[in-house]
Amino acid sequence: MNIKQAKEYIENTAKLYLKKDESGEYRMPLVRQRPLFLLGAPGIGKTAIVEQVAQELGIALVSYSMTHHTRQSALGLPFITERVYGGETYSISEYTMSEIIAAVYDTMEAGGIKEGILFLDEINCVSETLAPAMLQFLQYKTFGRHRVPQGWVIVTAGNPPEYNRSVREFDVVTYDRLKVMEVEPDYAVWKEYAAERQIHSAVTGYLDLKTDHFYRMEMTAKGRSYVTARGWEDLSEILKLYEEEGLSADETLVGQYLRNTEVVKEFTAYYDLYRKYKSEYQIGDILDGRASAKTMEKAREAAFDERLSLLGMLLDKVQADMREAMEQAAVLTELKNPMKGMAALAEREEGSPGQIKEGSGPGQISERLKILAEGRRKQLESLRNANSLSDRDRKRHGAIIRFLEEGYRAVLTGEACDGKKAYLILKERFNGKTDELKRNTDRIRQELHALFSFVEEAFGQGNEMLILVTELTRNNASAQFIAAFGSPDYRRHSDEMMLSQRRDRIQAQIAELDLTDIL
Repeated sequence: MNIKQAKEYIENTAKLYLKKDESGEYRMPLVRQRPLFLLGAPGIGKTAIVEQVAQELGIALVSYSMTHHTRQSALGLPFITERVYGGETYSISEYTMSEIIAAVYDTMEAGGIKEGILFLDEINCVSETLAPAMLQFLQYKTFGRHRVPQGWVIVTAGNPPEYNRSVREFDVVTYDRLKVMEVEPDYAVWKEYAAERQIHSAVTGYLDLKTDHFYRMEMTAKGRSYVTARGWEDLSEILKLYEEEGLSADETLVGQYLRNTEVVKEFTAYYDLYRKYKSEYQIGDILDGRASAKTMEKAREAAFDERLSLLGMLLDKVQADMREAMEQAAVLTELKNPMKGMAALAEREEGSPGQIKEGSGPGQISERLKILAEGRRKQLESLRNANSLSDRDRKRHGAIIRFLEEGYRAVLTGEACDGKKAYLILKERFNGKTDELKRNTDRIRQELHALFSFVEEAFGQGNEMLILVTELTRNNASAQFIAAFGSPDYRRHSDEMMLSQRRDRIQAQIAELDLTDIL
């Protein structure tokens, strides 16, 4: 299976294992909850999908690599204690709690989230002395005498023996206690992930042309030669930083992430051309609808790989803007209910002006803002401590906290003498955010129109237009933006290319977002 299918399987399994009956007991006994075992080559995203599942389900995550564990660290250290049996006192051996089990309890206490995933990586690389204990753990979910708490799903992972000399082949007894999923690299699936993670368009543009360079694992005269999905993602991040600092990326840098001479040379040459195209084509002018005749002619005469690079750069900018707009919309949508609560509170204060006392500043509005901000901050900290905070949620919570705290300060310094005036100060700030979103969405729609116009004039209805519409449909941010705010150009071309099915699904999802009170 590919990594996307594996993620869906983990998510479904976690939901079923955490399903409860009417009395609040877990439906499936712990002993019957077979741990999942992801078996796949290194660097294809096994750890990443486990993190994503925890974030999307809102449960905690404890992650351990088993390669460094000894029997003592996994089972706990022995100590002597005394017990009374039949009236006689005996000295017996007991064990302290396993470091791994203790980490689960620490995470529950720190984050306040009682359900989660215990992820054990490199499980087939444990030492010979630890192997029997691992077998017991897989069956009974215990290390030594201490059991994994109920409500924790166990997911494990490992590499096939051809990739890791430390791998121990599992026997039938061990496999019979696991739900085994063999995961294979798949560029088409990874590209969806790359769009969400904003992987550098030079990386995806190159891999669109050289799909067979996405994942390689070869043995050469000089040793192991490899290219992994992890390597491409890490390279993407360093390229962005190099560009911000105006530094030049060369084969030495690329070779630190991609350990294959052929791929390093070809990608570096492609990246040099990419930078050249970026300086020659004025991306900002194209998206402002001011592409020059010279730029248009150059695009028409370009080879397909150059056209693909140009299209990637244009899409990169537009989709980044769309993603930001949808994040703004999500924040404002989530602030709608607090704003309604403030309006109701202001009406009550206006009806009872004598109650606005006891150091509450301009009224209970300011105190309510302070409480909401503190509550949101605690929620953010809880998710961070539970290791289930995604970058998107971190940004969303942070934006909401900033709005509440800035609103609190504005109300205190805005000379509001009652609840109604305090609410109007807050409402003005909310309306300002709404107006900003409207300006952004109008600008992005104009960018999108300019993009379609440029592609249509430069390339006609060929493969470039098909790629444009397909990428806008496949990317969640652009699909959501178009479903929410519309694009006549996209609708016309997608209908012509019969790509409307996914668009309709996205539109149904956007209907649930309910932006009507904001825009």
